[in-house]
Amino acid sequence: MDPRVSLITLAVDDPARSAAFYDALGWQRQDAPAGMIVYDLLGQSLGLYPKSDLARDMGVDPETLGTGAMTLACNQRDKAGVDAVTEAARAAGARILKEPGEVFWGGYIAYFADPDGHVWEIAHNPFSPLRDDGAFRWQGYGGK
Repeated sequence: MDPRVSLITLAVDDPARSAAFYDALGWQRQDAPAGMIVYDLLGQSLGLYPKSDLARDMGVDPETLGTGAMTLACNQRDKAGVDAVTEAARAAGARILKEPGEVFWGGYIAYFADPDGHVWEIAHNPFSPLRDDGAFRWQGYGGK
């Protein structure tokens, strides 16, 4: 298996509500099959899919899916980017879990939850600068 994530699918209770949230962040919808909403990311895609349909596809009860103990991270070029995304998320209706601030390892982060409770980390990592096109790689792209 190649080491990549191609599509992140978030199980959502109300696809229209969740899409309105991501639309309000300025994300652009892509053509997708009926019942799924898709946004292109840099090198991946994010899909919103009804939780009941995802559970049906897996052959499990929707209650078993939960939201999981994980974060989806969106790195920014600088601290101002973290602040701006946090404010956009707040305006779109996110629940802010942690206001932007310095962290022990030298970065600057914030956390928010989308309407279905999926947790996003917005981060500036000075040790992993983004490529010109915004792509992220752990420890950056310099010299490798």
